[in-house]
Amino acid sequence: MKREQTRQIHVGNIPVGGGAPVSVQSMCNTKTQDAEATLAQMRTLAAAGCDIIRVAVPNEDAARALKDIMAQAPMPVVTDIHFDYRLALLAAEAGVSAVRINPGNIGSAEKVAAVAHACKERNIPIRVGVNSGSVEKGVLAKYGGPTAEALVESAALELEALARADFQDVALSVKASDVPTAVAAYRLAAERFDCPLHVGVTEAGTSYGGLVNSAVGIGTLLMEGIGDTIRVSLTADPAEEVRAGLAILRACGLRKGGVRFVSCPTCGRTQIDLISLARAAEERLSGLESSITVAVMGCEVNGPGEAREADFGIAGGKGFGSLFRKGQVVETKIPEAQLLDRLMALIEREGGNT
Repeated sequence: MKREQTRQIHVGNIPVGGGAPVSVQSMCNTKTQDAEATLAQMRTLAAAGCDIIRVAVPNEDAARALKDIMAQAPMPVVTDIHFDYRLALLAAEAGVSAVRINPGNIGSAEKVAAVAHACKERNIPIRVGVNSGSVEKGVLAKYGGPTAEALVESAALELEALARADFQDVALSVKASDVPTAVAAYRLAAERFDCPLHVGVTEAGTSYGGLVNSAVGIGTLLMEGIGDTIRVSLTADPAEEVRAGLAILRACGLRKGGVRFVSCPTCGRTQIDLISLARAAEERLSGLESSITVAVMGCEVNGPGEAREADFGIAGGKGFGSLFRKGQVVETKIPEAQLLDRLMALIEREGGNT
């Protein structure tokens, strides 16, 4: 995998592009005008590992709350603004970390220029956000729908609008809900533009389907070296987006730290409630920052044998199990109900930070 080299921008204190680590984003689902609730969710997401957070600014009340939010925000804040350019001006005045707009629905060239001037004056980058539902009508007519080519051509028009306003500090997204279309669009964008790319699959779906779509789409692009910051868009708690984004980065070898969790798919040899045990173990391990591999396996075949590379693990038996470390059994005949607690104790004692 060779990372595409893009221009670098800074979203608050987070570098994006230019070879910087791929950052993870999410979006608050609180009402932004409720600053207290929004900040509380931001703190939760920061604790989960979120690098950059976005908030919706649909009205002036939300825009007016940004000053208080920025004074206490635990991470850089991007504002999501459509239609009313004056909300973008208020966001810039509040000192937000970045502004996400779609120049095609902000209005005239003069309004786009006003937003660009306000952001440039305060060193605030702009994300141009194009998705399959916001392609300009003329481009849609030309391509017969929101194809990958249409997404990228619409993005080019919007980048040109900002360039005419002498604004270059830009990130770009070209999202589609259809995974092959999104992947194709980002490949074309990576060939055509040198600005950092915010990668994602829009309207991906629920915790299950959305995670599958996002893992395939985002993971494919990252493995090709495309993408500087990501958001996993799920119809779920935003904390799930963050955990999924971090997991995708780790699977692609782009993020270190945290537990790599391994479990077998079960078979006729399994004689413990492995599915429940694996779920509980994954939950208990999610808070660890240690760079370790932990395996929960159903039998001796899939225990120290197939998972010998794991730092710590469980191998199930008939109502009991064994603990192993680096392929070597260290405890045997542990009752099933005690396995998880004994595993956590072993990790804490010999190499994990619980």
